[in-house]
Amino acid sequence: MNQALERHLNILDFTLASLLRRRAKNLSLLAIYLLVVFMLASLAFFVTALKKEATIILSGAPDMIVQRLMAGRQDLVPADYAVEIAKIRGVTAVRPRLWGYYYDALNGANYTIMASEDPAVVPGSATIGAGVAKARNLAVGDLLPLISYDKSPVMLEINSIYPHGADLAAADLIVISPDDFHQLFNFPGGQATDLAVTVRNPKEMSTVAAKIAGTFPDSRPILKSEIQRTYQSIFDWRGGMTLILLTSALISFIIFAWDKATGLSADERKEIGILKSIGWETSDVLLLKFWEGLVISLTAFLLGVVLAYGHVFLLSAPLFAQALKGWSVIYPRFQLVPVVDAYQLSVLFFLTVVPYTTATIIPCWRAATIDPDAAMRY
Repeated sequence: MNQALERHLNILDFTLASLLRRRAKNLSLLAIYLLVVFMLASLAFFVTALKKEATIILSGAPDMIVQRLMAGRQDLVPADYAVEIAKIRGVTAVRPRLWGYYYDALNGANYTIMASEDPAVVPGSATIGAGVAKARNLAVGDLLPLISYDKSPVMLEINSIYPHGADLAAADLIVISPDDFHQLFNFPGGQATDLAVTVRNPKEMSTVAAKIAGTFPDSRPILKSEIQRTYQSIFDWRGGMTLILLTSALISFIIFAWDKATGLSADERKEIGILKSIGWETSDVLLLKFWEGLVISLTAFLLGVVLAYGHVFLLSAPLFAQALKGWSVIYPRFQLVPVVDAYQLSVLFFLTVVPYTTATIIPCWRAATIDPDAAMRY
């Protein structure tokens, strides 16, 4: 056991010295290797973290949202629908929601306007997201002027601003009173944008949704689980599109790495011949090249993963943020919660470390099995 360990340590020591003698070649390979691992790991970390953030936010969403369709498009929901849905067995609460979008011609941004029944939100006041405050240069106590659909001004006093920690959900949000909402959008009374339905037993969601659709054929019940799956699919799709863009770089790296791994230089062949002539076994030479490949690939993998972790969770992934968050004038600024998927790291490890390490052994085995004199004459 001790002899085997000492043998490996001696070969590893010789491996490090051999790598330093060809530092230019190995550093160029390491740099490209590191870049590819960094990009792939960053993408995996960022998509996983965004999906986790979406899951956390949607955990507080209503059990079910009921919309009304007119000619295949979302339309306003009459208040009578809420009364009838509340009578369905298993439904504990039905809350009409007032919300919509407001286009700000000053900066080209779209705000999400939501009415709140909170007594703290009085007519003439508003709570805004940090993105809105930054875009309009607003502070608590300032006035936010909006133009209603009938071209009359709506002046709202800012009573609070959501912290940056809520940016993912509230960066573009403006919360106002129902009276101001009706005035701003000239919204008809007795109507709602949609209905938030609370169901007592989660296992009865599908049954309640079927009853709602049967009672109101023009309605569209949307379960919270369906919303969660939609967001997961969106991030998977965007991550896949970004991965496609990185495929060319990955293919170029594979070709480059294979060429470097399988193409032994004359000096390397000569070195193998010298080692064989002084008594090294073929297994020793293969072990030497195995350690060379492992040192390069494992170093690139570990450094790439560490740099990707810092890029995503410390710097908020500036290389991928716009591509995966989506386009918007008001970008949410938020700190991603660190999430590491062991399965994804394992797949990345086997796709990057194992092939390169294995590829280094094949040409070395060929060179190690020929006569030492022939190898030294290369």
